[in-house]
Amino acid sequence: MAAIGKIRSWGPLLVGVIGLALFAFIAEELFRSCDSMKNQERQQIGEVLGKKIDYQEYQKLFDEYQDVIKMTQGTDNLTDEQSNQVKDMVWNQYVQTVLIADEAEKLGLTVTDDEMMNILKQGTNPVLMNTPFVNEKTGRFDIALLQRFRNEYKTASQQGQVADQYRSINNYWSFIEKNLRQQTLAQKYQALLGACFLSNPVSAKAAFQAENEESNIELASIAYTTIKDDQVKVSDADLKAKYDEQKIRFHQLNETRDIKFVTLKVQASQTDRAKIDADIKTFTAQLTEAADPTEVIRKSGSVINYIGIPQTKAAFPIDIASKLDSMAVGSTSAPVVNSNDNTINVIKLIAKQQLPDSVEFRAITVAGADIAAVRKSADSIYTALQGGADFEAVAKNYGQTGAKNWITSAQYQTSSSSDKDTRAYIEALNTSDVNALKNLQLSNANLVLQVTARRAMTDKYTAAVIKKPITFSNETYNAAYNKFSQYVSENQTLEGLEKNAKKYGYTVEELSNVQNNAHYINNIHGTRDALKWLFEAKAGDVSPLYECGENDQLLVLACKNINEKGYLPYTNEQVNSYLKTEVIKDKKAEQIMAKLKGVNSLDAARKQGAIVTDVPQVTFAAPVYVQSTGASEPALCGAVAATKAGAFSKSPVKGNGGVYLFSVKSRNMREGAKFDEKAQEKQLQQRSAQRAMQMSMQQLYENAEIVDNRYLFF
Repeated sequence: MAAIGKIRSWGPLLVGVIGLALFAFIAEELFRSCDSMKNQERQQIGEVLGKKIDYQEYQKLFDEYQDVIKMTQGTDNLTDEQSNQVKDMVWNQYVQTVLIADEAEKLGLTVTDDEMMNILKQGTNPVLMNTPFVNEKTGRFDIALLQRFRNEYKTASQQGQVADQYRSINNYWSFIEKNLRQQTLAQKYQALLGACFLSNPVSAKAAFQAENEESNIELASIAYTTIKDDQVKVSDADLKAKYDEQKIRFHQLNETRDIKFVTLKVQASQTDRAKIDADIKTFTAQLTEAADPTEVIRKSGSVINYIGIPQTKAAFPIDIASKLDSMAVGSTSAPVVNSNDNTINVIKLIAKQQLPDSVEFRAITVAGADIAAVRKSADSIYTALQGGADFEAVAKNYGQTGAKNWITSAQYQTSSSSDKDTRAYIEALNTSDVNALKNLQLSNANLVLQVTARRAMTDKYTAAVIKKPITFSNETYNAAYNKFSQYVSENQTLEGLEKNAKKYGYTVEELSNVQNNAHYINNIHGTRDALKWLFEAKAGDVSPLYECGENDQLLVLACKNINEKGYLPYTNEQVNSYLKTEVIKDKKAEQIMAKLKGVNSLDAARKQGAIVTDVPQVTFAAPVYVQSTGASEPALCGAVAATKAGAFSKSPVKGNGGVYLFSVKSRNMREGAKFDEKAQEKQLQQRSAQRAMQMSMQQLYENAEIVDNRYLFF
């Protein structure tokens, strides 16, 4: 009993211990859950209508789009700019697809498999014309060619490069099919929305008249620039009133940042340049003497590799291509500096030939472990074909189709390298006679090849090019880095950066409304880390030093201001500057209009300082450009249309660039214009539907609460 009493006396303590243990257990699980949620959030690249897209999903979409572009353009790699364009296209298409799919679901719109099959059978959709399944005879998509490919893809035992080609084409078709379905759904939604808009004969007649009734006028204009800005007083009340009037202009869907920054692009010193000039002189001499320039080009550090095959001008940079026709075959140019890309260039033109830009061919690849057996089999195939055997039938015996394919110069001439086999293969395609057979011996295989057609004979050039960047030395870069680093470390405030920049020889620049979907800061490559810093910074923060560009630039930036999502305040510098410009324009207009009050002729307008000119073919539908004020003036078009022929304007017209008076000399219908009521009504209906679709998508976008965090990943 005493023991039980003792245990009871420990009750509160035991409860506390057990409670703490339970709390620790629950807290541990909670922390794990929070960590898991944070990890998931860190992987989320964006959100549309509450639907989250993670990095892997977006990357998959990006890879699909990128592979399609590589395939259609015949390139292995995309430039930074091309890659960024793809990122934007993928994101915009994803957003639009989600928005339209959501609306379509509410409306009960779908695209069935039967509808897709009908589209394929018709074969007229423009998307289908960019596939390999277009019938050359009809010029239309041929579903039979698609079905044939699908059967071959499923059943054929493909190996090596052929298998890769089949997979590439299959992936390309999957991409086209998916986008075709999305496009069809969008077209259904657009058609449904467009059907809500009608026109009528009265509107059609008015629209035709607005487009085709032309007025020839004499115009008197006084530009706002005739009054100096400092002669106009602008009050804070004026700015606020103008802000309230045009507030909708200052609405932004996403948060933006205003920044100030200093950047330094490191340049080669005089010592660096002297060494480069000496090196290029040596390489030029070697290139002139070399029978095979491959090694010289490699050692020179040229950014253009020598691939040893004939190429069209399109394969060369513009500055190189522009010089090819002026060179003699076998000659080597003197070194030339191109300041646009900061390179020094030397060209050796090895050959110039007229060759086909496109070649249709078919081939049978003969491979195996025993090269002697390969050669024997290839000879047997070649002999059989020479004797009249059916090419496709022979190819099928070797697990291949023997189908004809087109290859264009663009598909191979931009390659970064080529080996002996590739050069022999390209030469055979370029030089073989149509329908002639060739048994091409490669290093580990044979290719029995037949060119079946050639198109677009064009000039092709075999050229070795040294395009060497004028780069700085490590010593030069280190000196520049140390100086810039000292400037950054001594100035950790925006005020300090601005105050001491001149002392170091730097200039402070400014950017407003930087968005997080920007790919670069001030178009400087390699600034993703700086962008990530910027959108986590507070107003007044100064960044670390960033090494960016092509490893040749230094950057420091300061977050000057954070512009929240919604309406920018009228105190915002850009907004305030715009408002001041508009208020000054209004006040100048008031002064000029007061000056022109009571003026009822062009001569009287001249006496008040107006410039008088003839302006022909003024219509209501299109704003007239007034050369004397340098502005496009829709208000003037409306006033002219409301004034009778032979009459003088009732009152001065306030425009974008000045104030106007005018006399309508004559009015007539545009020559050859004929009114077709039904056609005009249809045109009006289509315009209204297009505008409605644009406004609808904009409204859907605004309501979708879109989150774009791509800057955290790319």
